[in-house]
Amino acid sequence: MPVNSCISFFYPLPLKPVNKKISLDNFFDKFKISKEKEELHTVIENIDNGVVFRGTNLWVLIFAIFVASLGLNVNSAAVIIGAMLISPLMGPIMGIGLGMGIYDVSLLRRAISNYGIATSVALTTSTLFFLLSPLDDAHSEILARTAPNIYDVLIALFGGFAGIVATSSKNKGNVIPGVAIATALMPPLCTAGYGLATLQFNYFFGAFYLYIINTVFIALATFIIVRVLHFPYKNLQSQRSEKIAHRIVWFVVLLTLIPSIYFGYDLVQQNRFLKNANSFINYEAHFNNDYLLNKKIDAKKKSIQLVFGGNEIPKSDIDKLKGQLIKYDLANTTLEIKQGFAYLADAKNNEQSGELSQALELKDKEEKLIRLKLDSIQNQQKLNTQVYAELKAQYPALKSAIIQPSLIISDSSRTKQSFLVMLSLNTFLPAKEKNKIANWLKVRLQQDNIQLIIQKSMVNGE
Repeated sequence: MPVNSCISFFYPLPLKPVNKKISLDNFFDKFKISKEKEELHTVIENIDNGVVFRGTNLWVLIFAIFVASLGLNVNSAAVIIGAMLISPLMGPIMGIGLGMGIYDVSLLRRAISNYGIATSVALTTSTLFFLLSPLDDAHSEILARTAPNIYDVLIALFGGFAGIVATSSKNKGNVIPGVAIATALMPPLCTAGYGLATLQFNYFFGAFYLYIINTVFIALATFIIVRVLHFPYKNLQSQRSEKIAHRIVWFVVLLTLIPSIYFGYDLVQQNRFLKNANSFINYEAHFNNDYLLNKKIDAKKKSIQLVFGGNEIPKSDIDKLKGQLIKYDLANTTLEIKQGFAYLADAKNNEQSGELSQALELKDKEEKLIRLKLDSIQNQQKLNTQVYAELKAQYPALKSAIIQPSLIISDSSRTKQSFLVMLSLNTFLPAKEKNKIANWLKVRLQQDNIQLIIQKSMVNGE
């Protein structure tokens, strides 16, 4: 081997330095969408075509409203998702954002006009449906859309970003249906219709506010991305007109945003209250010779009601319990203690009596189940002790035994009941004796599947 080769083997030549700038440029290139961007005039044309609500679009909207209303009526999330997928409501909303972004007054007017038509038709359709429907219970899918907050703002904003970026790209994929589901324009409108039909105006205002949130922030996301991607202006505006337009946009945004921040804060506070109240009940609400029958936590009113069964609880103990509220950040909470059968006797309506009776029955069932399990464990311990004594009489060399019910689990996912028996002797047993013990155990334990393990114990211990 040449000398130079030997030297380079033991002392490798220095590697060429990596250009960190090139590496970072390659990384940031992954986020560029210019190569995938659709022709801007094509994007504008596509959004413009989706703005108008007449003929097919209008009938599709009506049918989608019926589907969503049915889903809310029967509390089916799958049906509601299907309605969101076929709804064409995103068209005029993105048209509003695009019209503001490129100063196309004609497009903006048409988008707002068609948005108003679509909203009116959808609201009328859902109201008529719920007026005719024999089911008028407010299920969880309806209640979930009556108290919007800041998190709904974020969902609408990021969903809108995804929608306009996908619309502006040649590779649209399945983003648009996903945005339709995430931003959920249809269910709030149907819930608002439910509120009108049942004259529950708190539901109407809460759901319609959620719909407005989705509208404003999808349009805002469209407006921002249109500016970022430098869509061509339709009509050049004076600087003064541009400032007025910007002020109007941000006024609408703030007008929609501020209440949602308050509701979001309120939601966080209620969740914190529920968590603290449950911790307080789990760790502090215990009395000798009493057990908790029922609990009611009202986060809005900041109240906790506990119903106990058993002996009468002394007032000093109740006062002591109330004194523990401050440890769980519940200082301003109203704690009401109701005591078992006295509460049942004082109940003014059948509903309260029924609730307490059900709670008592549930407690009795739980106690019976626990007693059955304890009895089973005790019986098994007695059986194990007796079997060991009988084996010891037959095999004096027996030092210890483990006798345990078990399950045999196989690849076929089937399980079989079995007994695991491990015997420790200070001598070896021939195979014939092992078979004899196994057959005896099957009869004694009344179990065909016996897993018998016999081992030789140490001379001076186990």
